[in-house]
Amino acid sequence: MSDRSNSILEDRVIPAAGDWSGIVKAGQRLRIVDLEGHQAVDFLCYDAADPAERYNAADTMKINGSIFLGPGSKLYSDMGRALFTIVEDSCGRHDTIGGCCSNESNHLRYGATPGPNCRDNFVRALGRHGLGRKDIVANVNFFMHVPVGADGFMNTGLDAGHSKPGDRVELRAERDVLAVLSNCPQINNATNDFNPTPVRVTLFDRD
Repeated sequence: MSDRSNSILEDRVIPAAGDWSGIVKAGQRLRIVDLEGHQAVDFLCYDAADPAERYNAADTMKINGSIFLGPGSKLYSDMGRALFTIVEDSCGRHDTIGGCCSNESNHLRYGATPGPNCRDNFVRALGRHGLGRKDIVANVNFFMHVPVGADGFMNTGLDAGHSKPGDRVELRAERDVLAVLSNCPQINNATNDFNPTPVRVTLFDRD
């Protein structure tokens, strides 16, 4: 891992069930660290100058040739432009298909009462930038494990992630990007090993 201690622009711990958002300029890097392991981080990104251009899950899967993201994968917009590249990754196999949890899906799947969820976190984080619920699209889930069998069936119960304490993913912005994340509060399935925990977010200046 490169030492960029002199170029840190932001460095903060996001509590369990918390959210973060910020502008990552072209060439800057965003590092997400799973401090305690088995913690999913829901992630969205948008062109900072025109947020109508945003992460596109289908194109990202097709262009990368996989439903999982890992070292070297690019996150593409709906205009076919790369928003981020994964330049460092100690975990790998990040999810592109599981989406974000919400009160409604938690109730349908688990009979759960309203509580913290990633969609509400996204709405709160996006609101700081003049965006809202209508701007939420299918998202990346860093560190989240969604098993998919050879027959195409996925384990909709979800499994605890592969990430260990200290595992990280580092993204390089390919243009000025608005990044938004939810530190997933899910407690109704094994996504976070039934115990949501903090993550660390660090923004670095250009190399």
